[in-house]
Amino acid sequence: MQTEQTGLKRHLKVRHIRLMALGSTIGVGLFLGSATAIKIAGPSILLAYLLAGIVAFIVLRTLGEMAVHEPVAGSFAAYANNYVSPLAGYMVGWGYWTYWVVVGIAEVTAVGIYMGIWFPEIPQWIWALSSVVMMGLINLIAVKVFGEFEFWFALIKVVAIIAMIALGGSVILFGFTNDWQPIGLSNLWQHGGFFPNGITGMLLSLQMVLFAYVGIEMIGLSAGEAENPKKTIPMAIDSLAWRILIFYMGAILVILAIFPWNEVGQQGSPFVVMFERIGLREAAGLINFVVITAALSSCNAGIFSGGRLLYSLSSNGYAPAPFAKLSKYGVPHYAVMATVAVSMTGVVLNYFVPDKAFQYVMAAVTFIGLMVWIAILFTQLKFRRSLSKVQVAELAYRTPWYPYSSWFALAFIFLVIVLMGFHEDARIALILGPCLLTVYLVMFYIVGLHHKTKNNCEFK
Repeated sequence: MQTEQTGLKRHLKVRHIRLMALGSTIGVGLFLGSATAIKIAGPSILLAYLLAGIVAFIVLRTLGEMAVHEPVAGSFAAYANNYVSPLAGYMVGWGYWTYWVVVGIAEVTAVGIYMGIWFPEIPQWIWALSSVVMMGLINLIAVKVFGEFEFWFALIKVVAIIAMIALGGSVILFGFTNDWQPIGLSNLWQHGGFFPNGITGMLLSLQMVLFAYVGIEMIGLSAGEAENPKKTIPMAIDSLAWRILIFYMGAILVILAIFPWNEVGQQGSPFVVMFERIGLREAAGLINFVVITAALSSCNAGIFSGGRLLYSLSSNGYAPAPFAKLSKYGVPHYAVMATVAVSMTGVVLNYFVPDKAFQYVMAAVTFIGLMVWIAILFTQLKFRRSLSKVQVAELAYRTPWYPYSSWFALAFIFLVIVLMGFHEDARIALILGPCLLTVYLVMFYIVGLHHKTKNNCEFK
């Protein structure tokens, strides 16, 4: 079956879409980066994850409302184009493409680093390059093949987290590996209390926590290739919300209950230490495998997202025409190859450019990730206003507590952007992010694409 408007194959099942969005969110950041956020907020990081999770769910529901009503490959870039302006669609499309390309570069670089633990004699760039090639080939075959690979990649991460939560829970409740003396939850309020660094510490951690959820919105890009999107998209979104809260909050809760918060991260990844604590001496190798899988999963998702965005941009005349062509398998192969090619260039650049400079680029695209969330929420507000009361009543999937939920999420994201200015590592994003958006703005007007406004064009 093909998408009536685009010719893309509708071969993504609900299990594919659920694990795709979950896999794109549960990445290296959770396995290795959670320790930094814990140091800032202490046990109150749990509250930060809850608040950010609620906002992520609102963003997903607003996106789902539009995706079910109008399931197209361009997703939120298409909706921004059609309900806000062609400039908005152009900025969101190219900005989000840049986001996933750079994230993919970072993830395959992580593959090289962690494969080096097992094979130190092989140069890091070989692993990074081979990862991009492998993920690119997977994306070129057929969307169903991509969906299967992403399903199993994500499943490995999910199983690892569930195993950690289950084993950690047995230590907390029954004293497993602790002479059957239950540890309990006292570490959550000892060592300085639940807010050891005050409310300020929790607020400052919000920007890192919210970044962990960025990527969940890629579920919207699957709408154009989903089987029966009016059924699969709502099912995937509604189940994804509580799954993410369980995986994130459950994993962090177990770690904080077993270890005093001020000891987390002193001995490497909290997940590695967790498995070692419960008696799995091969924990380092196990987590290494899971982290490599997590990185490959994010790279795989990034190439998929980048290819679909380039396809949508090209279909609307905002990118070179060849990117709108499909292979006999219904894959935008030229768009996918272009995304892979740029990712390869990034791997080479990352080999030569100092780590700090690369971190600055990541900071800039993380800012773009938040801008995409703002665009989704604002577009949904415009989308609703374009409908009559009868059309609103006929919506198959609606955002709860509209419009208050949308405005709450917008206010929360703007608060996080302001808080970024108080964090030294994130502050550079407030400079580089807007600079990158300015480049796209200049491109839009230099190429003369602003003339498309009068044509009332729509993304396909």
